[in-house]
Amino acid sequence: MIVPYEELSTEALRGLIEEFVTRPGTDTGYTEGSLEANVEMVLMQLKLGDVLVVYDAITQTTNLIPKSKLKEVNKAR
Repeated sequence: MIVPYEELSTEALRGLIEEFVTRPGTDTGYTEGSLEANVEMVLMQLKLGDVLVVYDAITQTTNLIPKSKLKEVNKAR
């Protein structure tokens, strides 16, 4: 389920983005800049609609997914 990022509290959204850009073992592409720069980059992508907040009811987790990858995620289910 796609969750509008505006519905998250500022603290929850910041925590979700920070976890995403600092996630070990995955290539998120957000490793070159500072934490603040990476957070701002993802926030801009959310505002542009290029990245979405997705809640998975099966795992009861929330994640950030590039809009271009959403179909791949849905096919895997």
